[in-house]
Amino acid sequence: MDQPGPDDDLRSRLGRALREALKSRDMIAVSALRSALSAIANAEATPVAAPQATTASPHFAGSAAGLGAAEAPRRRLSRAQIDEIVRAEISERRSAAHAYDQAGHADRAARLRSEAQVLSAAVLDG
Repeated sequence: MDQPGPDDDLRSRLGRALREALKSRDMIAVSALRSALSAIANAEATPVAAPQATTASPHFAGSAAGLGAAEAPRRRLSRAQIDEIVRAEISERRSAAHAYDQAGHADRAARLRSEAQVLSAAVLDG
């Protein structure tokens, strides 16, 4: 495994951990890591604005014409925001595990606790 560097961020650690989990076929870790990376990507998405009326195409109302005309830059998250997102993922898994325990589904609770542990290890490695 690559050693973390001084500028290593949580997203890159999650990505490396995902590659390792895929190689070792650890599906619990793969699930948790993909979910966390997706949550980060979703947070970076720009809000959808109401379409602006344009005359770029007579066939499609409100369409944009030209290469990249409808693209918007993604938001840049700070390290603290990314850390907060992953911690929320951990918290959600632990909370859901408790609910599964209360409902008598120990196997599902154990899986969620394992996923939370995988994400906790990634956070603590920083």
